[in-house]
Amino acid sequence: MSSREPGGRAFDPDLFAHVLYIDGQWRGAADGGTRDIINPADGSVVAVIDEAGPEDARAAVAAARRAFDAAAPWRSTTAADRVAICDRIADLLERDRDEIARIETLDTGKTLRESHIDIDDVVSVFRYYARLGAVSADRVIDVNDPSIISRVVHEPVGVCVLIAPWNYPLLQIVWKIAPALVAGCTMVLKPSEVTPLSTIKLMHLMVEAGVPPGVANLVQGAGSVIGDALTDNHDVDLISFTGGYVTGTHIAAVAAPHVSKVALELGGKNPHIVFADANFEAAVDAVVTGVFLHSGQVCSSGTRLIVEESIADRFVDAASERAQRIRFGDGMDPTSETGPLVSEQHRDKVEAYVALGISEGATLVTGGQRPTDPKYAAGSFYPPTIFDNCTRDMRIVQEETFGPILTVERFTTEAQAIELGNDTDYGLAAAVRTGDPGRGERVARALRHGTVWVNDFGVYTAAAEWGGFGRSGNGRELGPSGLAEYQEAKHIWTNTEPAEMGWFTT
Repeated sequence: MSSREPGGRAFDPDLFAHVLYIDGQWRGAADGGTRDIINPADGSVVAVIDEAGPEDARAAVAAARRAFDAAAPWRSTTAADRVAICDRIADLLERDRDEIARIETLDTGKTLRESHIDIDDVVSVFRYYARLGAVSADRVIDVNDPSIISRVVHEPVGVCVLIAPWNYPLLQIVWKIAPALVAGCTMVLKPSEVTPLSTIKLMHLMVEAGVPPGVANLVQGAGSVIGDALTDNHDVDLISFTGGYVTGTHIAAVAAPHVSKVALELGGKNPHIVFADANFEAAVDAVVTGVFLHSGQVCSSGTRLIVEESIADRFVDAASERAQRIRFGDGMDPTSETGPLVSEQHRDKVEAYVALGISEGATLVTGGQRPTDPKYAAGSFYPPTIFDNCTRDMRIVQEETFGPILTVERFTTEAQAIELGNDTDYGLAAAVRTGDPGRGERVARALRHGTVWVNDFGVYTAAAEWGGFGRSGNGRELGPSGLAEYQEAKHIWTNTEPAEMGWFTT
């Protein structure tokens, strides 16, 4: 295992020694499998870690099942106990904030600034669910009979499989872990095999915070190898998956015979609508940031610019000029504004979409080819790329490219802007920019997307639900609904003065 970080800092030598955590024990893979974890900025090996096989995955689910069904199960702990653990995890994340941010940057390629923001957001999610979990959602129902006590109580759904993507590995696994812990569920965590390191570190902190053996289990491995062992499993009560549409629909299909609950967040193709009366400079800044942050590797990235015709040429010129000034480089370099793509394989996919856009007749404005500077040669870098004169029938407009690619469409009326904004199979996020508050509200209400920003982009709060319409998935994360995903509602009817019912005569 590589133990050196840039700047001479060393990893804790035990941190990635054995990285499967099953039933309270750190262990290697049953079949001895390993995987190299690559720094996408320079192609170096950051760590060599154990990689789970199906046997390990089934063992992790079995451990979670035992922990949930045990005579003194985790679900019977008090809400105060579970809340205290969440707060302790948040404390430990704050303590180790700089270390975790460095790990996240080495793993994903994102800038250190972004990684620090991610850690702060992770802490806020744990804090939010700790506060929410301290307030009972149970309710008493008045049935107009003083002898009847009618209550709806909320109980943990059971064993949960939590599967996170590679672009925000720590943040998006915590969107699942925090409500699952507060609800009293047990779980198996599966980070992306491409970017697992920060989740391994988090598992160490969860153990330190007092999460009991079997309650949280961790397996690293390729979805194609261990996915079905986790999801096509009768012992699993809920699967929460963030990732691609093809994998998500497969999970739903294999889980269906077990009637497991499935929550899916499957990405987006997100419109950023700009009217001529919007603040021009603020709109250009938001569009460029919204699509090129983290090199476009964001499920809510504003990849579709839908701009009013009267300002379109000037807007595209300004956006192109701004895009060309973006400083990309190693995420550990404080001067870098965005990092590389996550892998060479992913860069190949992005390049294929650029070639497709050219073949479809879109006008390449800027970018569109690998950087030629030798300092980028070892990493998977790709420059911000803009296509103008795009039409709704183009695949680069309809398909999620998940890279630094902005497509430009034009409109002349409000109705046309709304029609274009809704012309997608996805429905995760959208934005509208206008100086008219009434128009902003009308368009926001008309757009069929799970989050709509008006004169802003990309911000979120742990207290507000996140999720999408259409092919963007089902269910919600964050907010009260994010906790409800991990709970079952039970109605308890108590008759305090029981008597014969008298329905049948004797």
